[in-house]
Formats: sequence, structure tokens, C-alpha cells
Amino acid sequence: MRNVEELVIQALKSAARNEQMKHTVQQSAELYPLLWKAAKRYVTGEKRQEALRIAQDFISKDYQISLEFIGENTKDIAECQKAKEELLQLIEDTGVLSFNQTVSFDLSHIGLSVNANLAYTNLQELAQKAQQYGISLMISMEESSKTSSIIEVYKKIAMQYPNIGITLQAHLYRTEVDIQQLTQYPGRIRLVKGAFQESDDIAITRSRKLNERYLHFVEQLIEAKHPISIATHDKALILEMEKRRYFQQPNVEIEMLYGVQPALLQQLKKNGYPCRVYLTYGTEWFLYLCHRIAEYPENLYLAVTDIINPSILENSEDY
Repeated sequence: MRNVEELVIQALKSAARNEQMKHTVQQSAELYPLLWKAAKRYVTGEKRQEALRIAQDFISKDYQISLEFIGENTKDIAECQKAKEELLQLIEDTGVLSFNQTVSFDLSHIGLSVNANLAYTNLQELAQKAQQYGISLMISMEESSKTSSIIEVYKKIAMQYPNIGITLQAHLYRTEVDIQQLTQYPGRIRLVKGAFQESDDIAITRSRKLNERYLHFVEQLIEAKHPISIATHDKALILEMEKRRYFQQPNVEIEMLYGVQPALLQQLKKNGYPCRVYLTYGTEWFLYLCHRIAEYPENLYLAVTDIINPSILENSEDY
């Protein structure tokens, strides 16, 4: 059974990176609305206003939120500029909604797939706007082929704008060194296990060893008194961190994706820990849906259920 799960995970991660498949889904009058029913469990909507409405609901319940306009690997300069303009408006709208929230994005959405200078120039504009509206920015992590470029852009801007954070993937072997370097910068580090399919010489597969590695990195960041977002849905791992009293440290917050383990995040919030919900919106949701299912193959059953009977879909009322 385990081998079957691994094959499903690999297939979904491969599908997520298949541009032709993504294009086919987006252009199909039959597939797009069908798969959108499954995506709605994890994506707030296709428009910014839909995401802001759900964000406001979470804020009213004393959750912190992180909002992302989904998109990556944008190779057309005009499309990169459009993404930047959308993010600028998202920063403004979020700042009006609530102070000290977060806007997240992929650097490849705003220019990195064209060149690093374009990404940096657009990031500067976002950073200035975010500072003006009391918003933090969180740079997402992408495939390992982009890791060095993403970190270099971050280092270039981080001292000037301490409200910018960066995501690191525990499964990459290089992360041990990256953490040592990035704790010298002020921005929050968002620690994830890693969702991308990588070769064995670059990354560790999902395993007890990876969980131990994740705990090791969290402990390092806590001891360094560096701001950290613990971004995982692994219940066993979360319970172990609660046992170790990690969540009671002043530099720690817990972050989970909208629609994933809502009851667990609700319980953590009831226990008095700072909790953040990661909310996404936009039409580029195909990769995102594939990754959510790949993380836990059981989610495939939920996807089928949502397609057949969307009326039982979970939403923010479950938090």
C-alpha cells in the first residue's frame, strides 16, 4: 500500500509541473469547472475580493492571515507586471483590512523566470508598499533549481526591509547551511517540509528522518531567537512540538493552509498559541491543487467527494 501511495504522490507532483496539462485544464470547458470543485476546498476563490472576505472572517476570530495571489513561472514581462500590480493592490487592501498581516508570493511570478533583476525591481516596489501599509511579505520557496536565486534576491533586500521573510524547505540537504546564513537577516523564516519532487541527491524523502530534521531546524531557530512560522500539517510532528513547548516561545507562530486540518489548527488556537491561516486565490490553482492532494494521498478521496457532492465542502466556518 505504501508503494502505491508513493506512486500517487510522484504522479501528482509530476502533473503539477506539467505545463501542457495545466494549459489543457485551464482551456477545457469540461475539466476546469470539474476540478475547480475540488480546488475550492483549498482556494478561497478566483478573485481578490473573495479572498479578502474570507480573510476578514478569520481576522474577526483572532487568526493571523497570509494571503497569496497564486502564480509562478511567469515568463512574459507584461504578465509579471500584471502580477506585481495585483500584489500591490492586495497589499493595500489587506493593510486597510487589518494591520500586521502577511502577503505571500513566488518570485517567479514577478520576474525571476525572466531574470533576477526584474524580480528584484518588482520586489522593491512591493516592499515599499508593504512598509507603507504595515504588511509583512513572505517569499515562497520553489523548485531546488531556483533556491539559490531566490535566496540571493532575498539577501539583497532583507536588511533594507525587515518586513520581508523567506520560506525554507527542510527536505533539501542545503537547508542546514541556509538556516545558518539566513538567521543573520531579520525576516521571518517560514519552515516547510517541502512539496516539490526532487532527486535523492538533493533532498530527503518524507520519513521519520525528515521529521527529526524538521524538529532540529525549529529548535535551531528558537535558540537563535529568530522569528519562525512553523508551517506543517503533520499532526504527530505538531504534537511533539507542543510537548517540547515550542509553540510557547515568543518568536514562534503556527501556520496552516486553508482547508487543510482546520480542526487541528482550531484546537491549537484554543490552546492559546498564535495561529496563522494561509489563504490563496486566483485562476492558477492547478499546481496548488496537485500539491495539496500529493501531501496526503487520502485527500484524493476528498477531491472526488468535492467533485461529486460539493455541498459538503469545508470552509472558514470549520475554524
